[in-house]
Amino acid sequence: MSVFGEGLDKAVQRSFTRPVPKSAGAQMRYLVKQLKGTKAVAQLLRVSQRTVERYVKGQIRTPRPDLAARLEAEVRKRWQPQVRARARRRAATTDGIVIDTRARIGYTAPIGTTDDARLRHLTVALPPQYAARLFDAQEQGATDRQLQQIAAEGLRDVYFQDGGRRAGSLEEIRFTDVEHVEFDL
Repeated sequence: MSVFGEGLDKAVQRSFTRPVPKSAGAQMRYLVKQLKGTKAVAQLLRVSQRTVERYVKGQIRTPRPDLAARLEAEVRKRWQPQVRARARRRAATTDGIVIDTRARIGYTAPIGTTDDARLRHLTVALPPQYAARLFDAQEQGATDRQLQQIAAEGLRDVYFQDGGRRAGSLEEIRFTDVEHVEFDL
């Protein structure tokens, strides 16, 4: 998964009201309930149906590290869908989203200005329309580059142009060499 996509998922997961099941048995039982059967879970996790049944019964307690990671990821992906939807909707309509990034950021501007890209650490609150665009693009399967472009446009409008009050001739933001990116709702 992409850096930006993972960052958006983590931001939404911070709004969970109950903790995700910890034990492999509880996680497996949750997936069996969600997917309505052990066969679907077995196909999803690339294990045998009998293995899934043994986890559900408590005969196996500790999964291999690769299976544990897949199991955790699949449970997190499905955990509290209403809470997840409510957090996304609130960010996209009223609250907006905060981006914290350390990256090489520059811009295209008229001749005679200093437009060299340089390493910057920015924490900027983006308005709801950018949160909506980011979440919509993520749901439609956008690439990391496309999500990065939406975030760059938000940084241009909010940070560099200050909502149209300055740098009106700024054309494009170059957002490269991302060292760190984190979102918060």
